[in-house]
Amino acid sequence: MLFPPRLTASAESVGQAARRRGLRTVQSASFRLPDGLRSAEHLHAGPDFADVAAPAYGIAPLEAPYDWLAGLPQELTRRDVRAMPIAEAYALRRPAFVKSPNDKSIRAMVYADGSRLPGPDAVEPETPVLVSDTVTFTAEYRLHCLDGAVHTGSRYADGGRLALGPLSEAARAFGADVIAEAGAGLPSAIVIDVGLIDGHWAVVEANAAWASGLYAASPDRALDVILRAAGPAGDVALRDRPFIRTPA
Repeated sequence: MLFPPRLTASAESVGQAARRRGLRTVQSASFRLPDGLRSAEHLHAGPDFADVAAPAYGIAPLEAPYDWLAGLPQELTRRDVRAMPIAEAYALRRPAFVKSPNDKSIRAMVYADGSRLPGPDAVEPETPVLVSDTVTFTAEYRLHCLDGAVHTGSRYADGGRLALGPLSEAARAFGADVIAEAGAGLPSAIVIDVGLIDGHWAVVEANAAWASGLYAASPDRALDVILRAAGPAGDVALRDRPFIRTPA
């Protein structure tokens, strides 16, 4: 299992769980391929490193479609969310929360209007972004999901601040409802973040499990999800093949 040069405490926990599972772990010394490493079957890393390593070793990283969140009914999002090329977002004349769907190329934040976004000298005009109403989540949870069920998870924020804690049964139940209604549009191994807006449950976003932190989730159960989410391309099930990430 391959790791990038800089590890968070969360990634260290994933590595420890992998070694308990009997996997050999390798941490690259740089954002290039490790010298002498001829094969790797799994990875846990950010998109930039994954885009280098995955094609080289035949690993298939699974991720949500860039417009999955925008396609959800407002009963699940509790806000307007739209997917569009950044060139279209430049026309925004109101505050909006804007982010890249599956990486960090566009900083996730509230922009006063479209003129504050990175310009065409910095990003290609067709670069996709998610644009949503500005809302306040009073509590947020991360759910590691596998085969249509919430496999593990934890709270990661309370009142907009980092606050690690156990996964509530209400968050788990809402996650199960989301998977039942919209899980067909996601790979079999994925991370879904959910939270409360004015007392109502809502989907925050979907994230690739191979690039997501654990917070207070069980490392061993999260590893189950990560291994499926970034494994050998030849082992990818037919239903997951449309969700394989293509490097930019």
